[in-house]
Formats: sequence, C-alpha cells, structure tokens
Amino acid sequence: MQADPEIKEDSQAKLLWIKRLSGTTKIVILLGLSAIGMVSYDTGYLILLTIFALVFFYAAQLKWRKIRSLVYAIIGFTLLNLVLVYLFSPRYGTEIYGTSHVLLGRGFFALTLEELFYLFNMTLKYIFIVPLILAFLFTTDPSELAAGMNRLKIPYKICYDVELSLRYIPDFIREFRQISLAQQARGLEISQKANVWHRIKGSTQILIPLVFSSLDRIEVTTQAMRLRRFGTQKKRSWYMFRPLTKLDHVLIITTIILIILGILLFQVNGGRFYNPFTS
Repeated sequence: MQADPEIKEDSQAKLLWIKRLSGTTKIVILLGLSAIGMVSYDTGYLILLTIFALVFFYAAQLKWRKIRSLVYAIIGFTLLNLVLVYLFSPRYGTEIYGTSHVLLGRGFFALTLEELFYLFNMTLKYIFIVPLILAFLFTTDPSELAAGMNRLKIPYKICYDVELSLRYIPDFIREFRQISLAQQARGLEISQKANVWHRIKGSTQILIPLVFSSLDRIEVTTQAMRLRRFGTQKKRSWYMFRPLTKLDHVLIITTIILIILGILLFQVNGGRFYNPFTS
C-alpha cells in the first residue's frame, strides 16, 4: 500500500524546514556562530555548537555525491593543518594551559596531553563550522541570500556582488568541464590515465580559454546592468525577499543566547581557553 503523495510531501517539507528560513536568519546564524565558535576554545561549548550545526546539516538532507569531494578536501586540509600546527609549535598547548603531561617522546617534539587537548579543540571547530556552512550553502538561493544581507543594512551593491559570485560558480565549473572535454577530444590527455605532472600542465591550458570566456561573461553582465540603470538609486527591492516567521525569530533568539553564553564563558574561564588541567 503506497503512502498518500500529499502526506509524503508534507513530511518532506517538515524535514526541510531549513529551506523555509529567511536569508537574514541564515546569515545571522552562520556569521554569529562562526565568529564566536572560532574565538572560543571551551570544549563543552564547542560540542554544543557542533550538535547545533549537525541538526542543521541533517535538516538540509544533502546528497553525499554532491558534497563528497568537498568534504574530502576539507578533511585533507584539516589533517594537514593539525600536523603543521604540531610540527611548528608542539609546546603551544603547554604554554596555554601551564602544565605538561608527556605522553610520548622527549625533547622539543614530545607529545603532551595539553597539546592533544588543544588540537582536539581545533578539530571541534572544523567539525562545527563545516556542516553549518554546507547546510546553508546548499539550501540558500543566492537572491534570497542577497536580500537577507541587504536587510542587515549591508549596501545592496555588495549584496549583488555576492549573489552574482554564487550564481556564476556552477557556470564556471560547467564551462571548465566543457573546455576540458574539448581539449581531450583534440588529443590532450588530462584524465586519470595521465601522470600528475601532465594533468597539472594540461589543466593550465584550460585556464586561458576559461579566463577569456569569463571576461566576456562579465562584460555582458556589466552592460546589461548599466542598461537597467543599476546603482543609480540608494535602495532597491528584492524579488526573493522573505518576511521573518516565528521559526526565524526562534532561531535568531537561540543564536543570540548561544553568543551571549560564549561571551559569559570567557569570564568564567578567565579567557578564551577552558583549562581542565588546573586543580
């Protein structure tokens, strides 16, 4: 027995409540929590923000094939960053927390519990911020985002620049693939069969036609905007503007509470760092 299509659509709409949020709400949540999350090193607080971000990520219902390559790249960058932080400053955790509990090794590169705790907090920051960015990036229309930014008193020219940048990213990716296939049809081997050096060298040959086609696209867009007298008025209206709903108000208030909580923890901890090693 098949479920009623209306009931199915209703349940999907409830799951994708994040898409019903105003662009203003999404910007406030993303920028507000990102700022306080990057500054704070309180472990419990970062775990709370991570749970909050994972709720949004689950609500976005993103398909793994769409974000797989991006997630892999972020994981690689995170691991590289953690390794470099340890190599260049293996005693930084000891300097922050004021104690030293050596786990492995000796001398300058001795691995301490304090350094591991510091690296763990850094990892939490990435685990928190990445799902939040992915959720909002893939569930927000660029026009809606621009309207939300303008509602926060950001000049509409800047908002429009952000909107155009986000709209042209898929076009650039599609055009890059088309040029790549055209070059391969002419005998340029840049597939996985070629070695890394040939693939890098071949990719540089794609950039030149891509840059010229992008310049042509920019020129066409600029002329179209000038013909429509863009920028002559101090204000403008937005087609994708959304009024704030009860859900928007609840999430904005929740975000403000979380930010205030993070600031209060600075006073409780005597700074940005939570120190579990003090007696």
